[in-house]
Amino acid sequence: MSNASPADPSGVKVLVIDDSNTIRRSAEIFLKQGGYQVLLAEDGFDALSKVNDHEPDLIFCDILMPRLDGYQTCAIIKRNVKFANTPVIMLSSKDGLFDKARGRMVGSEDYLTKPFTKDQLLQAVEQHRRAA
Repeated sequence: MSNASPADPSGVKVLVIDDSNTIRRSAEIFLKQGGYQVLLAEDGFDALSKVNDHEPDLIFCDILMPRLDGYQTCAIIKRNVKFANTPVIMLSSKDGLFDKARGRMVGSEDYLTKPFTKDQLLQAVEQHRRAA
């Protein structure tokens, strides 16, 4: 884990995986305003190499993506011992019980419905980076 103190967000790296440029950009703006370091990936394959190279402290992962969906991406990340404890928060435009349950099954810690507000996003990061 990073050496950042709980009060200091600047050492915390957050990876946002989403095939929507709009979602990636708004998440990046919100997280940077919160003082976090931000990494962006546009699909699961892109994300896996970034997770490996940058070792983020927390990951937001869209569910519906081409090639490798969010559930598959999360499951692959969680199967790696090095990242098994890295919190993954699923992003979806549907607020469905099934999606939440399936996300938990592949190891995600939480679920955020899109479009999210700055407060919802930063609150999710705060909650899960403390738990990590």
